[in-house]
Amino acid sequence: MARIIVVTSHPPFSEGGHLVIANALVAALGAVGHDAALLQTPQNRFGRQASAYLATWLTDVGQAHDGKPVDQVISLRFPSYAIRHPAHVCWLNHRMREYYDQWPHFSASLSFRGRLKEIVRRRFIHTADRYLLTQNVTRLFAQSRTIGARLQKWGEMASTVIHPPPPPRAYRCEGYGDFVLVVSRLTQLKRVGLVVEALGDPVASGVKCVVVGDGEEQVRLRQLVSERGLDARVTFLGSVDDDELLTQLARCRAVCFPAQAEDYGLVTVEAFASGKAVVTCTDSGGPAELVRDEENGFVTSPDAASLAAKLAMLSDDRDLAERLGAAALADVLEMTWERAFEQLLLV
Repeated sequence: MARIIVVTSHPPFSEGGHLVIANALVAALGAVGHDAALLQTPQNRFGRQASAYLATWLTDVGQAHDGKPVDQVISLRFPSYAIRHPAHVCWLNHRMREYYDQWPHFSASLSFRGRLKEIVRRRFIHTADRYLLTQNVTRLFAQSRTIGARLQKWGEMASTVIHPPPPPRAYRCEGYGDFVLVVSRLTQLKRVGLVVEALGDPVASGVKCVVVGDGEEQVRLRQLVSERGLDARVTFLGSVDDDELLTQLARCRAVCFPAQAEDYGLVTVEAFASGKAVVTCTDSGGPAELVRDEENGFVTSPDAASLAAKLAMLSDDRDLAERLGAAALADVLEMTWERAFEQLLLV
């Protein structure tokens, strides 16, 4: 048995797949006999990230409250990899995306003065991240090839990819109902609006959809649904607890997750574990690494017409949804925490 601290950052009053993965990692470590705990480091609001990096750097994780040593740490997300420990594995979820792949979009909205400030901050973050991920960690892993490619592009850092398995939950399949499920934070990058546009296409006129999640796009999405005359076919459930999420996964026809450049997309493997196919897009990042087109789901062009066609196929053909879902389940059964631990654990 080893004592292992899983370290991640997390802003207050928010939810996210990275925290689900962190808690799942702790639970899975405990299930195989390790003494594991979760440590959440500060993230801080925009413009104050330097203090979050410093606070994490100064955090002492050398021993537990009883005076016994901590054997290893596993960090997941910026700036948690600033934690210091001689046996430190980083299983990276993502760095601060506004300063990396999202920089063009982020900087375009800034004033000239604001852009100059953020250029300085961006250089600091790039320098700090490169040092920490090459000098402060023992091993560097990425949670998807998408994340690994970003490490190579911004920093020329090599990493090994380990896709996180589904969290240890009571997944089940209760059939293939008459609705497609969307599970996502309602933000612009998740592109739930693209699903709504697809449902408005005449090809998908028979498709029903249930949306689980909350976020700043909720009002706009509800308006879009009303404008398209889709109120009878789209249901917003908001945030739900784990039991309700598992029930929705168990009963849906398939899951649609068309996010743009997603780091990993945990809902993909959760859908697979529920025996459900996933529809995603060619530019969706992590999900497109796991979905094999026409084998365990569909990988389609990121436009409403293409998405509508695939959703309609699944809605019209229950046998197709069941066949793809069975393949998805077989695939995810090969993704085990024990296999992940073979590489993640140093002790």
